[in-house]
Amino acid sequence: MSNKYKFGNERHAHFVTYTVVHWIDFFIRNEYRNILIDSIKFCQEKKGLEVHAYCIMPSHVHMIIGTAGSSHSLEGITRDLKGIPHDVFAIFFPMIKSITKAENLGCSG
Repeated sequence: MSNKYKFGNERHAHFVTYTVVHWIDFFIRNEYRNILIDSIKFCQEKKGLEVHAYCIMPSHVHMIIGTAGSSHSLEGITRDLKGIPHDVFAIFFPMIKSITKAENLGCSG
C-alpha cells in the first residue's frame, strides 16, 4: 500500500484531502456530490468511518475522519472511500480514462 494512506495513530482524528485529477470542477453538480456523500454514508454504516467534518469544494474534498473503534483500518476505509466514487464515475465518464491515457503518452489537445 502507498505511503500516502498510512496513519500514525488510528484512535485520533485525521485531516485528509481528496483531489480530482487536473483539479477539474467536478463536484459543481448535485448528482456528483450525492454519489460522494452516499459513499461516505456507506463507509460510516458498513466500515465504522467516523466523520467529524467535511467540506466538498468544486475540485476537491476536505475531511476530518477517524474509525470510531472499528475493526476496519483507517487506511483501508480511506482507500475504499476513494475507490467507490471512482468506480461509479468511470462508468458514466469513460472519456476521462481516454484523456488520462493520452496525456500519459505525451499527447495534448
